[in-house]
Amino acid sequence: MKILVIRFSSIGDIVLTSAIVRCIKKQLPQAEIHFLVKEKFVDVVAHNPHISKIHTIVDEVQPVLIQLLKEKFDHVVDLHHNLRSLYVKSILRQAFNSQVNCYTFSKLNMRKWFFTNLKWNLMPDKSIVDRYFDAVKKLGVKNDGQGLDYFIAESDQIEKDDLPFSHVLGFVACSIGGAHETKKMPVEKWKEVCQRIEFPIVLMGGKEDAENAEKIRLIDPVKIYNACGKFSLNESVHIIKKSRFVISHDTGLMHIAAAFKKHIISIWGNTVPELGMYPYYGYNNLKSTLAPQLHIVENKKVSCRPCSKIGYKKCPKGHFNCMNQIPTDLIIRQAGHIISEIRTES
Repeated sequence: MKILVIRFSSIGDIVLTSAIVRCIKKQLPQAEIHFLVKEKFVDVVAHNPHISKIHTIVDEVQPVLIQLLKEKFDHVVDLHHNLRSLYVKSILRQAFNSQVNCYTFSKLNMRKWFFTNLKWNLMPDKSIVDRYFDAVKKLGVKNDGQGLDYFIAESDQIEKDDLPFSHVLGFVACSIGGAHETKKMPVEKWKEVCQRIEFPIVLMGGKEDAENAEKIRLIDPVKIYNACGKFSLNESVHIIKKSRFVISHDTGLMHIAAAFKKHIISIWGNTVPELGMYPYYGYNNLKSTLAPQLHIVENKKVSCRPCSKIGYKKCPKGHFNCMNQIPTDLIIRQAGHIISEIRTES
């Protein structure tokens, strides 16, 4: 049996599919699982032992279709659900006289529209991961409750000297980046948080975050290490794995931290966790079963949230109060509780 799983992007969304891949392989051990992803995100699944073969898209889907047609898939699990994935499914079904079984998860776009435009929350109290599992019910695959996975090669592990000696005994990883500006807490807020946290800090993000990270680092160059843009994705994953806990915006590193079962202080701006993209530990939702490792920080007093299901380059209203008025005291207090637990354990 050959199964193609489709998720083109991005880092966090691909990580959220890892539970599906694992459960398919463990519950259908005879299955040969292939994964279709954009080439720039291939590192996210490159070392997943449950995946037999990875197919990549660079710019257009046409070149990879020839390769896909040769595989003669029995089932296609579409966890992206867009026009491109629809096109892939259509071509495969046409080629094999509709003998390919296709399963697609629901994006609930109308409910998201009502939420972001009219502020009517009709979203189910469940993670997008559980909605992914709805798509594979007909395959007989069920959620095993074990959460997310992330696998890296030994060559991606950072060396002991890659981080300052002051951080050897433990540090908090602060993911200051984000795909959209309205998901990111302002630098001045990060300065306040990092200044008041009494624990070594590693600032995480891409090259585009390095300048802001340097502004934060300068408030305490010994306690704060700027790792933005200095490591590959999977080296950064290893840093997350080595951290004692994580403070993060809604980013891919946040979901990777959940894969390692880390305590996460999750900071939300113009988007909201009710859209289903919160850190997932295998069993948790927001109302009836909030995971003890998850600590959500958001400004619920702003009536215009959520203004988007993804994010913007700048606040549509111009005030950006969802982040400018974020309760940093709550972040610092929660970080203090986690640090106290760490020191008690030590």
